[in-house]
Amino acid sequence: MPRLIVFNKPFGVLSQFTGQASQATLAQWIPVPGVYAAGRLDADSEGLLLLTDDGALQHRLAHPRHKAPKTYLVQVEGNPAEEALAALRAPLDLGDFVTRPCQVRAVDEPDWLWPRTPPIRTRKSIPTAWLEMVLTEGRNRQVRRMTAKVGLPTLRLVRVAMGSWRLDGLNPGDWRDVSPPDRAAPLDVAQSSVRLRRPRPQRGGGD
Repeated sequence: MPRLIVFNKPFGVLSQFTGQASQATLAQWIPVPGVYAAGRLDADSEGLLLLTDDGALQHRLAHPRHKAPKTYLVQVEGNPAEEALAALRAPLDLGDFVTRPCQVRAVDEPDWLWPRTPPIRTRKSIPTAWLEMVLTEGRNRQVRRMTAKVGLPTLRLVRVAMGSWRLDGLNPGDWRDVSPPDRAAPLDVAQSSVRLRRPRPQRGGGD
């Protein structure tokens, strides 16, 4: 049976097992041979990353054709007006491509959210706000480009769900095995999970 892992990727960690000596990688957190990330999460983004040892499953989870919804919490600079939220929801022209319609709403900062290390840089004269964004695609730095396009630069980006898989209490650096989806089942079908103990990160070149 394919192995599938949910990992809460900390800030500054690459979504791969190799990198430069000065870069933190998945190898410092997940001592599991033969698994690879299904899709990517930028080093300066945090949160849910799926890993599997099955190439077909990796392709299915990552390919936009399957439209697995990805849910993000986004801290932005500024106060989001309804016009800006409407622009984010609608197809948005980013120059090299036009986004698919998505779900966007203003939310309060969750009380369960961990502090980021290092903290974000804010300006005292400019307020910040939180958005919940649900996308069915994931192009390079898409969320950051979208919010910048409507005048709301992203300060912090946390992916909290992908398909039916959620962080569900995982702290940064924690991971767990979950049941892989049936090949014929949609990716939004709930899966059972088994919690694993957090491995101690191996500090190599630092992060």
